[in-house]
Amino acid sequence: GWIGAVLMRFTDLMMAFPALLLAICLAAIFTPSLWIVAMVIALVNWVQTARVVYTETSALAEREFVAAERTLGAGTVRILFRHILPHLVPMIIVWGTLGISTTVLLEATLSYLGVGVQPPTPSWGNIIFENQTYFQAAPWLVFIPGAAILLLALSFNLVGDALRDVLDPTQRGRE
Repeated sequence: GWIGAVLMRFTDLMMAFPALLLAICLAAIFTPSLWIVAMVIALVNWVQTARVVYTETSALAEREFVAAERTLGAGTVRILFRHILPHLVPMIIVWGTLGISTTVLLEATLSYLGVGVQPPTPSWGNIIFENQTYFQAAPWLVFIPGAAILLLALSFNLVGDALRDVLDPTQRGRE
């Protein structure tokens, strides 16, 4: 309906801005702290997931099994929870884990640039920034936090992919 259309136009507007640039601007406007960085990341990262969930929900609502349930007299709540949501859960999990990876990378980037979490609060971005002056003498001071960021992001992506394979109803019974 019109509410979905308005929300998707707002989502399109948010997607028009580069996420990193928007996050830097928002983080620079407010006093950097852990809560501000969390809010900035949430404001920047929700749009992709919202767009995908809306598109998938709209596509599922037009499928034959939903039309059959409507014909049999099922209500909107029953259709949503018994037929649409089970198809959405695997996709939400995958996008959620991808969102965690993106969040880790964005937080490290903001902290590295000085507009994220401020010392003494630990952050891999802060560690890399503080140790880059020692890069030639002790490169592991930069490589180890960078590798930790990479491994954490990769781990969440792999876990999300594995969970999708396990939970996706369209993948059941396929080898």
